[in-house]
Amino acid sequence: MEENANTSMEEDFEGQATHTGKDCFWPKGVIHDWRKFKLESEDGESLPLSKKEMLRQMSSPHKSFSRDDKDTRERFCRKMSMQEYEIIHDAQEDESCLQQYRKRCMQDMHQRLSFGPKFGYLCELQNGEQFLEAVEKEHKTTTVMVHIYEDGIKGCDALNSSLTCLAAEYPTVKFCKIKASNTGAGDRFSSEVLPSLLVYKAGELLSNFISVSEQFNEEFFAVDVEAFLNEYGLLPERELPALGNGNTDEQDVE
Repeated sequence: MEENANTSMEEDFEGQATHTGKDCFWPKGVIHDWRKFKLESEDGESLPLSKKEMLRQMSSPHKSFSRDDKDTRERFCRKMSMQEYEIIHDAQEDESCLQQYRKRCMQDMHQRLSFGPKFGYLCELQNGEQFLEAVEKEHKTTTVMVHIYEDGIKGCDALNSSLTCLAAEYPTVKFCKIKASNTGAGDRFSSEVLPSLLVYKAGELLSNFISVSEQFNEEFFAVDVEAFLNEYGLLPERELPALGNGNTDEQDVE
């Protein structure tokens, strides 16, 4: 499954693919980038001059020839085709370089698609000071959702369970919960307004949902809370499963 997903990802880079002779398809842009990467990683002192020049020519695929030099062009193309096949498919020389290139591509893509801190769990805040720190000292790009609850209040347990599930699915969002009696402002959070859900970003209050369980059926689940939050644009796009962690081992890139 991972192999098919990554193959599809590679084909999306530049659309049309070029066959390399090893029963797999490489996008034209990717193979050109790999040639440049290989040239940069080769040791200039140990590489034969002819092979080094061939790699340089391969990394500039749009080099043109004089129209009057048709025979030379054809001979060069035939020679380059044979040399290219030998260089790309020499497993002993190229395997390590190819794997490094793949890992670098995956790391670059992951860095572009994922930024900011990660959480993945529902955090219990113990007092008002922790509440303020969670809201004011978090990364400016991080959305912070705080569930204010009390034991025995209808809907509080269900919302805690739902937020626990959503925290695992949206690790870039910081999900927290705190008892109203621990906030230091318990008089403002009476049982009539619980459960309450407060949403912050960069220290600013974005949304304040009081008695939020009234927005759902008597029995509700994570999918219902997710849909509700998405209506207000408070959840980010889901992360790509293949890039959910920073592991760049071979099993992740093939």
